[in-house]
Amino acid sequence: MSVSTAAADQTVCAPLPVLGRDVTVPLVTGGEVAYAALDYAASAPALQRVWDDVAAYAPYYGSVHRGAGYLSQLSTDLFENARGTVAAFLGCRADDQVVFTRSTTDSLNLLARALPADCQVFVFETEHHASLLPWQDARVSFLDAPRTPRQAVETLERALADRDPHGPALVCVTGASNVTGELWPVRELAAAAHAHGARIVLDAAQLAPHHPVDLRELDVDWVAFSGHKLYAPFGSGVLAGRADWLRAAEPYLAGGGASRKVTRRTDGGVDVEWHESAARHEAGSPNVIGAYSIASACKALTEAGWDTLVAREQHLVRTVREGLAEVPEVRILSLFGDDAPRVGVLSFVVEGWNSSHFAAALSAEYGIGVRDGLFCAHPLVRTLLGSDPKTQGECGAPEAAPGEKSLNAIRVSFGAGTPDEHVARFVTAVKELVRDGAKWRYRTEDGRCVPAV
Repeated sequence: MSVSTAAADQTVCAPLPVLGRDVTVPLVTGGEVAYAALDYAASAPALQRVWDDVAAYAPYYGSVHRGAGYLSQLSTDLFENARGTVAAFLGCRADDQVVFTRSTTDSLNLLARALPADCQVFVFETEHHASLLPWQDARVSFLDAPRTPRQAVETLERALADRDPHGPALVCVTGASNVTGELWPVRELAAAAHAHGARIVLDAAQLAPHHPVDLRELDVDWVAFSGHKLYAPFGSGVLAGRADWLRAAEPYLAGGGASRKVTRRTDGGVDVEWHESAARHEAGSPNVIGAYSIASACKALTEAGWDTLVAREQHLVRTVREGLAEVPEVRILSLFGDDAPRVGVLSFVVEGWNSSHFAAALSAEYGIGVRDGLFCAHPLVRTLLGSDPKTQGECGAPEAAPGEKSLNAIRVSFGAGTPDEHVARFVTAVKELVRDGAKWRYRTEDGRCVPAV
C-alpha cells in the first residue's frame, strides 16, 4: 500500500473544521495562545460536521430495537443506517458483518473470543498493545520486527509455512504504525496469509483516519478501528468482515439484544437462541450516538475526497520532516527508512533531552500538545531505541531527570483538521528548545515532568 502519487499533485486544501480550533491555553511565560492539538494518534478532535449531526439528532434520541414509538423507530433506523454507511466506507462484501463495539481494542478482543478451537495467531511484535495482547488464549506466534516491507512479507511467509496447514490460523497486522506512521504492506501480507490458508485482520486505527480502507481491495478478512481516532467522539468502534466465525462463536456479551428467543427448561435452566446477525455481539442498549457519529465522520471524509485529504496531510508530513531534518540533535524513528510512505504520525528523540521534559516544555511554553512515552507499543519503541526493557520507563513516565538522555520518545501527530500554523509553530518550537533550552524550570510529579510553579 502506498500513498497515491496522483494525490501529491492535488492542490493543498484548507483543514476540515474541527471542535477546539478556537481554544486558547495559558503559557507559563505569560499570555495565552491558540492550542495546537498535535496528538491526533491518541484521539483526533471531533469534526464540526459530526458534532452538528449529533446535535441535530439529540432531541430525537430514543431506545434502539426496544420500542414501537416514533423516536425509538427513528433511532433504530439511524443506528442500522449507520451500519450501512460504515460498510460502504470500508468497501465491505455483501455477506460481511459490521459490529459496533467500544473501540479498536474491544473489536480485536471480540474477534479473539470468536476464534475457532486451536486457532494459531501470528502477530508482529511491532503492533500496538490493542492488537498485540488480545490473543493470549490462542496459540500465538510473535514475529520479529521487520526492517523493510518485503522483509515483513517474507517473515510472515516463513512462519506460516511451518504451521499445521489443516488448522485455523489468523494474522493480525496494523495498517499504519501508531509510532512511526509508516504504512505496512497490507495487500501483500493478506496474499501471503491466504496462500497458506490463514485469515487476516487489519488494525486500521491509525490508517482509517488518514487513508482509504477497502476490505475488497486489500483482501483482508476483518478490519477494526475506533471512532475517537476518526474524528468521532463518544467511545465507539467497529469490527467489520467475515460473518462465519462471528456467527459460530458464543456472544461476546450475554444479554438482551443478542438473544432471539429464551425459554425455561423443566430442570430450571434456560435455553437461548442467539441472533446470527451483528446483534449477536451487541448485547445491551447500543451506543446509537457513537455509531451515528462514526457514520457521520465516514460521510464527511468521503465527501471531502481522499485524494485531497491525503495530499494535504503529505504536505504537513513534509513540513515536519524537513523542519526536523535541520536539527542535528533530532532523530526520527523509523522501521522501513526515510523514504517509506507514512501517515501524519512521527516519533523522535532529541539528544540530551528527556522526552517528558521536552513534551512538557512544548505544552507549557508554546501551547503545543504532543505525546511522550512508549505509546502503548512497548516492544516496538524499545526496538527502535535499542533500549533495555529492564531500564525502560513506563508509558509516559520520565525515567531520568529533566535534561538527561531519554529512553522514551516524543510523538507528533496530525490530520485533516490540522492548520499549517500549528505544524509551523511546532517546528519552530523544537528548533528554539534545542538551541536555547527551556525558559522555565520543571520537576517530576506523579511520574511526569511539569512546570515547577
